Amino acid sequence: MKEQMDLCQLVEKYGDDTNCRKALENLRWPDGAVCPSCGSKKISRIVARNQFDCDSCRYQFSVLSGTIFHDTHLPLHKWFLATYLLCESKKGMAALQLQRMLKTTYRTAWYLCHRIRTAMQETNQKPLTGTVEIDETYVGGKKRRWRPRSTKQVVIGIRQRNGDLRLIRAEDAKSKTVQEIIRANVGSHVEVIMTDESSIYPWALNHMDSGKHKTINHSKKYAHGDVHTNTVESAFSLLKRGIVGTWHKVDAKHLPAYLDEMCFRFNNRKNPYLFRDTLKNLVNTRNIEYKELVATTQEPDAA
Repeated sequence: MKEQMDLCQLVEKYGDDTNCRKALENLRWPDGAVCPSCGSKKISRIVARNQFDCDSCRYQFSVLSGTIFHDTHLPLHKWFLATYLLCESKKGMAALQLQRMLKTTYRTAWYLCHRIRTAMQETNQKPLTGTVEIDETYVGGKKRRWRPRSTKQVVIGIRQRNGDLRLIRAEDAKSKTVQEIIRANVGSHVEVIMTDESSIYPWALNHMDSGKHKTINHSKKYAHGDVHTNTVESAFSLLKRGIVGTWHKVDAKHLPAYLDEMCFRFNNRKNPYLFRDTLKNLVNTRNIEYKELVATTQEPDAA
């Protein structure tokens, strides 16, 4: 699969399900089909049904079996288009927009977006090192006169300069909570940690030596030489533009999925194989059922 591809090339190359299946086969089984039941490579192809038959255990399967594509009723070329659009949209793609572009129902578009987001979850992440910026922000609901408690969600941002970004939804912005998040994402050999002068960080960082924990007073200035949190705050700006301008409303239950999508796209912004790698994740990710996504919620959010 080509490392870089524009929308016209995508439609030309993957405009039918036959070519899409071939691409998925190459991504799932680069060395030839393997039986998902017994692991045998003695496979026969059933061309008429787009399936394979295992010569060892007689199990019949397709390239979609046991993947996030399993039992999909949506044509594969629309899956490819949706994946490309989510990869290439810097601030994300709303399900309503995808519904219009793919000529499908809103429910199908919403479900499709969330299954692609599932494949965008990054696993085996390495701890962040070097110079790391940490900050917190609040997204979501507004405080109303008749609703005394705000429904805003806390998001902790951690960014390694010239490196990866992590956006983590937190239960609160207390020192103990932030400390646990830092421990899970920042390596012990970090050189410098940059934060603002919020009182939560000295406690969250166990009163780290001032040589390793540097702060900036935002009431006076936003940078003092190389001491600032501007790069993580720029990521917050991108996230909020996505929520306000693209998704419009994000349910608290699904916020981590949107954060994962934003980080995946941001961390792979220089990856020329982003579309291919996302498809590879899709074909190696378990299916997530619609009822699992909407459990404990009323209706899909407007994104």
